[in-house]
Amino acid sequence: MPPPPPLHLHFLPILFSSLLLLISAELPEFREAPAFRNGRDCPATAWPDHPRQGGADDDTIHIAMTLDTTYLRGSVAGVFSVLQHASCPENIVFHFVAASRRRPDLRRTVASTFPYLTFRLYHFNADLVRGKITYSIRRALDQPLNYARMYLADLLPTSVRRIVYFDSDLIVVDDVAKLWSIDLRDRVLGAPEYCHANFTAYFSPGFWSSPAHAAALRGRRPCYFNTGVMVIDLWRWREGKYTERLEGWMRIQKRERIYELGSLPPFLLVFAGEVEGVEHRWNQHGLGGDNVRGQCRNLHPGPVSLLHWSGKGKPWLRLDSRRPCPLDSLWAPYDLLRHPSLFCDS
Repeated sequence: MPPPPPLHLHFLPILFSSLLLLISAELPEFREAPAFRNGRDCPATAWPDHPRQGGADDDTIHIAMTLDTTYLRGSVAGVFSVLQHASCPENIVFHFVAASRRRPDLRRTVASTFPYLTFRLYHFNADLVRGKITYSIRRALDQPLNYARMYLADLLPTSVRRIVYFDSDLIVVDDVAKLWSIDLRDRVLGAPEYCHANFTAYFSPGFWSSPAHAAALRGRRPCYFNTGVMVIDLWRWREGKYTERLEGWMRIQKRERIYELGSLPPFLLVFAGEVEGVEHRWNQHGLGGDNVRGQCRNLHPGPVSLLHWSGKGKPWLRLDSRRPCPLDSLWAPYDLLRHPSLFCDS
């Protein structure tokens, strides 16, 4: 009688069935968003049919977001919030980046939820970063799509000079044109900076003890910034080969383990101290709590134009579990998920 197969082989059919179920599972259904139209004072825009050279003088606002099945509900809420508060919503173009094989399904979902939206969907080749990623303190930070923001200059048309990048766990409660129009001066990147944060804590003692690594920040006054909200000059990015610079730090991380937080530290190493500061109102971040427990947090002092649930806790998950944080109620009005019923017998 032959010996029984190893125990782990018994679970292969179950695992395979689970993967098939995941791949074939229906995406969430969303209510159709209303048509948001321009007012009389909005300038005409010809993009994408006849974009002006470089796109710099065009009146189109370009926004980039990643798109996947896990964060789809958050992405839809984010798009809805941008359109609802925009002074010229028809002048906004969304550039979605997806690595999933379900890109056709994601495209159909966006098109059916926002029939009047101008958008493009780009394929992100996860193999570009798969071999460069090291495990961090939270699994979501290790997904290849989390690194797609590093490759926007390669993915988007050269006619797009400037992009606003948004994470998929935020809502905008102000006119995005105000953020879009900030003066980057000679900077490549603009974002809210937080200079009171302990910058050294984002890197290991081994990083700081290496003269070669620490020299990368010499002559700069580095401050923390959150990469979930950025205004990027794609022309200057390409000219300065910033994707290659970020990849260089990822290779060092792979060899030496100099940080613990996914795609954020390379951005800090390359850009901190050279960021054009943006008002803090444009990234009230950390509302998802820390990366381990995801506890409830309050807003930072000051005005609010954008609420960002960075961290482990996501508002849609906490609302569904009926254990929301107080600020999750601010996200709920932008949730377009089509619930089966508002009433039930139980």
